[in-house]
Amino acid sequence: MTQQKLPKLRRYSQILFLLFFLFLLLKTEYRGSLRAVQGDVRLPYPVSFFLQLDPLAAIVSALSSHTFYRGLLWSLAILIPTLFLGRFFCGWICPLGTLNHYLGSWKSERKRGPQRLERNRYKKWQTWKYYLLVAGLVSALFGSAVVGILDPISLTVRSLGTALLPGLNYALDAGVSALRHSPAGPLQTAGTIAQLILNETLLSFRQPHFRQAFFLGTIFVVILVLNLRITRFWCRALCPLGALLGIVSRWSILGLEKHPSHCDDCNRCLLDCQGGDDPLPNAKWRKAECHLCFNCVGECPESGIRFKFFPVTPTTTDGPSLQRRRTLAGVAAGAALLPILRSSPAFAAAKDPRLIRPPGSLDEKSFLERCIRCGECMKVCPNNALQPALLEAGLEGLWTPVLAPRIGYCEASCVLCGQVCPTGAIWEITQAEKAWLPASAGKDSKPLRLGTAFYDRGHCLPWAMATECIVCEEWCPTSPKAIYLRPAEVTDAAGNPKQVRQPYVDPDRCVGCGACEFACPIKDHPAVYITSIGESRSKSNQILLNRQTGGSRT
Repeated sequence: MTQQKLPKLRRYSQILFLLFFLFLLLKTEYRGSLRAVQGDVRLPYPVSFFLQLDPLAAIVSALSSHTFYRGLLWSLAILIPTLFLGRFFCGWICPLGTLNHYLGSWKSERKRGPQRLERNRYKKWQTWKYYLLVAGLVSALFGSAVVGILDPISLTVRSLGTALLPGLNYALDAGVSALRHSPAGPLQTAGTIAQLILNETLLSFRQPHFRQAFFLGTIFVVILVLNLRITRFWCRALCPLGALLGIVSRWSILGLEKHPSHCDDCNRCLLDCQGGDDPLPNAKWRKAECHLCFNCVGECPESGIRFKFFPVTPTTTDGPSLQRRRTLAGVAAGAALLPILRSSPAFAAAKDPRLIRPPGSLDEKSFLERCIRCGECMKVCPNNALQPALLEAGLEGLWTPVLAPRIGYCEASCVLCGQVCPTGAIWEITQAEKAWLPASAGKDSKPLRLGTAFYDRGHCLPWAMATECIVCEEWCPTSPKAIYLRPAEVTDAAGNPKQVRQPYVDPDRCVGCGACEFACPIKDHPAVYITSIGESRSKSNQILLNRQTGGSRT
């Protein structure tokens, strides 16, 4: 195969991996009734495949938690070839890189003529990503995986899963519904056919809703739109995974060999350069910036440049050109980041009571050491209960998953979030370990608790308005039920005596699933609400009962 054909092969690879990535993302949900399944529910596809391939996620998780989660061993399939080939992942596999690549190939007015050539030359600001990587790795060494916010795989999964795909789902569902309710018969038929096709491909089992969806989607769209001004700006300037692979690629044995004598200064090798790595024969080639797109050799009419193993490279710069002061500043920023973030009250002194983590989550410190904010758990949650956090866990916990009972509740038989978590921030548990269903729980097993329910009697219908309501008790999934009813005689507004049943919570049985808060008919301010107190993952955030006096303290 001639090297002029490599760009075409690379395009096929990009399309294939992007489609595979989107397929797995769309399959990150369970279609059907969880209650009808016997035993643990499992997804049929390895939906976290790309996240497990991610070397940055693996290294950050290992540094911050001092352990290596088993699924992340797949990242060696990227790291080891990078040692020999260079940044092939960026140019051939990365889904965000592929999207940036294709948008960057659009010829905007700002990228025509000589400006286009100049914008594809190496720029000093391309070293920003290395300083971000240094800061992120140092912060991981001190115990925080906050750099996962910038990880390209995590960013793409989070943005598509919580913002763009739900928006697309809503638009397609509205369009199909309009066709099906059209007065024209052919349009109704087209709508029915479209509904059948989309239900098996793009449409979710139910319409998801996520907090901060507009903000998350806007960030992603801005990253893509920047390509209209500077080709692959994110990849060149900000991507910490690209920086990591660029550093590893300095030892690669595949390189660009230049023959200046064959060059007629046409500059065509710069036209579609994706990495800004200066493939010009009369300039120094930046190996750490090259994405191996092979556009330069494909465009060269004189074969003045060529990739080969063990090339003669007197004009090659192997590693990134970093300034010592800025590198030290990155180290200082990474070291200072964690103390600053964890000195806020939200981490320890004044925890948000609504910070309810998914079942199987590690204690908060360990959770923040591992969570890379990918959003896989939020995407897979069948009841849309998991939402991206804003400030519930402080700035360090931005976009980590929290349970929002007013949007959805934790299904008693569901353990999917632990299955899709790529780093072990949410441990993979079974139904028996969760022990919310009597049929699956062991004889002496204790249920895994997310928190405890409390009543606001001023909003509760039986307590405040002498109105019968047993919705919360009916929805309570535990057996025996954690919510129980006691008959009471009250008087209505006319002063007439009336019998109602008033709800109470047994804290020993409550698991904090949120079903009662979700189902409460008082929607503006539910009469029953869940807080994290009593959660199994924390030894200190507990309700301490004094059995002798019957009192309690927290």
